[in-house]
Amino acid sequence: MIRDSRTIWSATKSLLYRAEAGIKNGDLLALAEKEFDVFVPVDRKLALQQDLKKLRIPVILIRARTNRVEDIRPLAAELLERLPGAVAGEVTIVDT
Repeated sequence: MIRDSRTIWSATKSLLYRAEAGIKNGDLLALAEKEFDVFVPVDRKLALQQDLKKLRIPVILIRARTNRVEDIRPLAAELLERLPGAVAGEVTIVDT
């Protein structure tokens, strides 16, 4: 399990670079499934465009007013509370 913020940031940057390189959402999800213990998207459209329940890792969808840090930060405590109970094949929603 990824436990420190430096590792998380490094892994997140790696995934973002791949997205910027033109890899499609479905392929990014397959990569996330291989490289992460849990998938935490903020993109509401992604949840509508992809069947996140098919992933073999838990998904915790962040629903904030915007995807800006100021709007996501208040949800961090709830996200951390829900991580241990997150189950593969289910989408857990963290929102305001």
